[in-house]
Amino acid sequence: MLSLNLFMIPRPRQAIKWLARRPGRDYPAAMPAHDRLLIIDFGSQVTQLIARRLRELHVYCEIHPAQRVDDAFLAAFAPKAVILSGGPDSVTRPGSPRPPAALWRLGLPVLGICYGQQAMMDALGGRVERGGGSAEFGRAMLSPAGAALDLLDGWFGDGPEQVWMSHGDHVAALAPGFSAYATSPGAPFAVVADPARRLYGVQFHPEVHHTPSGARLYANFVRIAGFTGDWTMGAFRDEAVARIRAEVGPRGRVICGLSGGVDSSVAAVLIHEAIGDRLTCVFVDHGLMRAGEAAEVVGMVRDHFNIPLVHAEEGARFLSALAGVTDPEAKRKTIGRLFVEVFEREARRAGGAEFLAQGTLYPDVIESVSATGGPSATIKSHHNVGGLPERMGLKLVEPLRTLFKDEVRALGRELGLPDRFVGRHPFPGPGLAIRCPGAVTAERLAILRQADAVFIDQIRRHGLYDAIWQAFVVLLPVRTVGVMGDGRTYDHACALRAVTSVDGMTADVYPFGHGFLAETATRIVNEVRGINRVTWDITSKPPGTIEWE
Repeated sequence: MLSLNLFMIPRPRQAIKWLARRPGRDYPAAMPAHDRLLIIDFGSQVTQLIARRLRELHVYCEIHPAQRVDDAFLAAFAPKAVILSGGPDSVTRPGSPRPPAALWRLGLPVLGICYGQQAMMDALGGRVERGGGSAEFGRAMLSPAGAALDLLDGWFGDGPEQVWMSHGDHVAALAPGFSAYATSPGAPFAVVADPARRLYGVQFHPEVHHTPSGARLYANFVRIAGFTGDWTMGAFRDEAVARIRAEVGPRGRVICGLSGGVDSSVAAVLIHEAIGDRLTCVFVDHGLMRAGEAAEVVGMVRDHFNIPLVHAEEGARFLSALAGVTDPEAKRKTIGRLFVEVFEREARRAGGAEFLAQGTLYPDVIESVSATGGPSATIKSHHNVGGLPERMGLKLVEPLRTLFKDEVRALGRELGLPDRFVGRHPFPGPGLAIRCPGAVTAERLAILRQADAVFIDQIRRHGLYDAIWQAFVVLLPVRTVGVMGDGRTYDHACALRAVTSVDGMTADVYPFGHGFLAETATRIVNEVRGINRVTWDITSKPPGTIEWE
């Protein structure tokens, strides 16, 4: 989910080299001066939530796939502490991913989570067994066992703690030097530690919402590791500016796809701070915008930014290319390809710009590619992630690639962007094309624009806009029978979608009242010719995604 980020990043083979790494560049690259925590990812779908917890504690961290973290990488990264994520594999399987052997010789604080705990035990002389009666999935209650543990400071004050379990394998015997400090009905070694070596393992997932005291556990760990919480948006801003200058060089020119949404606006202002008038912004009007949005975006950008702006009107070209395309992935890749073609043209016109800037965010990368190159699943291709043509004449600049959406908003405020930019709802780069399941036609887009405008107007009238993360209408690929004016109709149906979220990785449906929904449905049916039925999507993420395609 992007704020209309109009860009592309490396194809999946390249895209697994994410975060501070760039294709073809040896690690480290423009490393920050402050302490760093390394998260070794074993393929868990919630590894990114570990990073979220640490970012909230102002700790700089990076996630890197286990397959890429060897002894040399560990030495180059020089972390102050390490967290081992969960994962779907089994340490009992020959060839399953493991931490580098050097990790246990460095004397670093290490926290192993689920699979990470099992990998720790296996590496240090414990025993892990498959399946059996110790498997746990879902909520479990944790009780203390034995002496107090610094990792669990603040836990068990009111009795057992709720945690979230998801494991089939289990630790059957502890490694030498370790003791158990908490148990659950299915896990006698739910929390284990060798405090003298600052090695800790938990069988549950403290990063998820269903472990209410998980944030306190992470706070305890970073305190034990000696982090001071010095990573802020101000620090990120300074480091990002330095990285951009190093990447672009003293004479390089950049074009940036600018939509007026928060991601592209923040990326543009950050890059402009780094390289000044060597940046040109390009607004691609692809004909898939909401009602009046093109004029609004161009006006806002020209009123607030002292950055050259090109308004590329390409609606006919995009609609022609999308004719007959119904598969969601094909839509995204078609739109991404056309964006790149427009950007390459505008790069030539902008004095031979070599670089394309894009507002790719961390969740886009996570959903679009397998972060480990292994078992974690690709959810969908964001049009600016994983759809890059095999040959492209522009190098890429992605200053927000390590950030979650709420962090981008914080960076926008740090950069002094007005609230009308920072507070806008996300809007996908492919625009209304992915809110039209099935064929994308001018007629269907016109109907969708009108319905969406009514819905957003209703939200604003009722003072709900700032309480909602994202809201929109989906035009369904079905027609339904209705009765209007005592006559039969056979028109389109639409769905209302509104969610709350923090970072877009998970989302809950916004709980509209019946009165609001009835009023909105009546307005849409009365004001939008071509719709005779309104439905409400009440699916959370997961199991659904926020967008329908």
